[in-house]
Amino acid sequence: MATRTLTLEQKAALTSGSDFWHTEAVPDAGIPRIMVSDGPHGLRKQPEDGDPFDIGGSVPATCFPPAVALACTWNVELARAEGEALGEEARAEKISVILGPGVNIRRSPLCGRNFEYFSEDPFLAGELGAAWVEGVQSQGVGTSLKHFAANNQETDRLRVSARIDDRTLREIYLPAFERIVKGARPLTVMCSYNKINGVYSSENRWLLTELLRDEWGYDGLVVSDWGAVNDRVAAVSAGLDLTMPVPGNDDVLVDAVSSGVLDESVLDVAVERLTTLIERTQDAVADDVSYDVDAHHALAKSVALEAAVLLKNDGILPLDPGAGTVGLIGEFARTPLFQGQGSSQVVATRVDSALDAVTALIGDRARFAPGFEIEGGEDAALLAEAVEVARAVDVAVVFLGLPASYDSEGADRTHIFLPPSQLAVLDAVVAASPNVVVVLSNGSVVSVSDWQDGVRAVLEGWLLGQAGGAATADLLFGVANPSGKLTETIPLRLEDTPCHLNFPGSDGEVEYGERVYVGYRYHDTVGAPVAYPFGHGLSYTTFEYSDLSVAPAGDGFAATFTVTNTGTRAGSETAQVYVRDVESSVDRPAHELKGFAKVALEPGASQTVTVELDGRALAFWSLREQRWLVEAGEFELQVGASSRDIRLAATVVSPGDGIPMTLTGLSLVSEWLAHPAGGPILRAALQQAIGTSELPFDPESVIGRMALGSPLLKFVNFIPGMDSRTVAQLVAAAAR
Repeated sequence: MATRTLTLEQKAALTSGSDFWHTEAVPDAGIPRIMVSDGPHGLRKQPEDGDPFDIGGSVPATCFPPAVALACTWNVELARAEGEALGEEARAEKISVILGPGVNIRRSPLCGRNFEYFSEDPFLAGELGAAWVEGVQSQGVGTSLKHFAANNQETDRLRVSARIDDRTLREIYLPAFERIVKGARPLTVMCSYNKINGVYSSENRWLLTELLRDEWGYDGLVVSDWGAVNDRVAAVSAGLDLTMPVPGNDDVLVDAVSSGVLDESVLDVAVERLTTLIERTQDAVADDVSYDVDAHHALAKSVALEAAVLLKNDGILPLDPGAGTVGLIGEFARTPLFQGQGSSQVVATRVDSALDAVTALIGDRARFAPGFEIEGGEDAALLAEAVEVARAVDVAVVFLGLPASYDSEGADRTHIFLPPSQLAVLDAVVAASPNVVVVLSNGSVVSVSDWQDGVRAVLEGWLLGQAGGAATADLLFGVANPSGKLTETIPLRLEDTPCHLNFPGSDGEVEYGERVYVGYRYHDTVGAPVAYPFGHGLSYTTFEYSDLSVAPAGDGFAATFTVTNTGTRAGSETAQVYVRDVESSVDRPAHELKGFAKVALEPGASQTVTVELDGRALAFWSLREQRWLVEAGEFELQVGASSRDIRLAATVVSPGDGIPMTLTGLSLVSEWLAHPAGGPILRAALQQAIGTSELPFDPESVIGRMALGSPLLKFVNFIPGMDSRTVAQLVAAAAR
């Protein structure tokens, strides 16, 4: 594309959109415009003459289960398959870039956009997000990794400053982005609205250039979230290439270049990244293609079948499709809640309801009562009808969930309770029937503590996409076996969540005061009781773990073990591998997820599984060294069915990364003495100053412990013949 002949005005125009969904074009230079679309779990393509703010007016597309459900499959191949299908639909609709995936961390269950995010755990989010990106881009269509970074709430999201220390950023809020950027190479990255430590993401040179490009090696385009840019010149200078949608002030860039404030070469780079994106995606949308609507619906059902999490079951499930009567109670059985609200809302090609699917399975042995209006208050007549049905049937299946007003982009929740009208129906049904099963539909955690003891089973469906109703019926009646696992801890109370006192902040700032102790990292470290732990999920069969062995592999370790289906049904199990640092120089969580594998087994069958952990799995981000650091010592590798159900464990010894600590005058005397270079240097200096290389005190004494715990610069004040000049010489010698 002939970018060398572009005028300054044309270059400036190419760094912003031409309308809500298209980039700018320069036909004379052979630069066409391209279309982008919302769509982490389904396309939201607006008609050419459509209102961009008419969320319900988009072109029909397959609504796959959103990330909150997809993640619970723990199935990277399924995530890749969903991505491939979305890429096919994008090609058919001439869309060059799908705006997703969202890999922000579910820091609090109150975040209104949690349904678009994968997990409270960055490793899991990175693995699934990378597979999704690879799937989409295998079709020649680009993705937009978002929202970079620390977009973990909707309250004041356009301006709030997330106050996060470097270690917390590196260990919790950046790893998923890093994994996907380095491993899956998304064609675009979307910056977030918020500030990070006082600097807007769109103007954050450290984030967009020093980290993303210089450190991680990213070579794609950085686009703003829609309306995220406040200062075009500052944004372009920081490394943002494309401002969306149409800011209408391209002249400020022209003026900045003309006045010498902005070097024109910066615009040249941004334009080059846009034209590279166009070149990378133009073949995918060049031809007229179609996709198999029915096949994509079937894939959506496959994802839903693996996404639902069986939280509790005393044996009542699966139901017998050949006998007994079943009451389906709750409007969600007839009117499914299958996606969240906001910019990702999809007009589905079709929608399956659980009511229709169960009726197809068992015919007139199914009875229905709406029980409540989804957005309404308590209704005495509807409640009475629900009780009547519950008394008349063998099993009452109650469908509960979060209305759109509870679960939406643009607003955070203030509590985690189900609506009172639904809880009133559940209480009445439990009083009327001894056999109650609850099916949940929600984009983020809801409290189960107050009512779960009164029911016999709980199936957490999250948001299961357009085929979720049929999938739910298959799971309830044993046509399929549940295999979903939680990717977010379900607390007993909202007050138990680690960020409770620091969410959503105030006065324009939110303090990430829980640091690295997010989700299970907090709950498991302090031993706090929870309703259901991270990684939990039941099956209609049982699994046994055995024969763990660990061997060195590269700069890390490989854990090999056997999983056996010890039950009577075929099923799938996700084995999770956690790492515990036995002794660390810094505080670390009790353990952290660093690997997993999902295996499908027939009754009685076994499979040997190997999960490889690289050196990074043992590392923490050192604030002092400003790098990933692996300390020498013991690490425990734990294999389990959840973070609280560890079945196997083995201890390994790591030699560490072999990189000595950087010594300064403020390094402790004990750190100097333990350092391979600094120890001999300090002892030689002591020999010269006081006539002995030994410390002039008992290291076990009070004075000795105080001295060893002192920075060298302070310590020398008590040693005749040594001063700050001596320390400077020692630091220089240790650095050689």
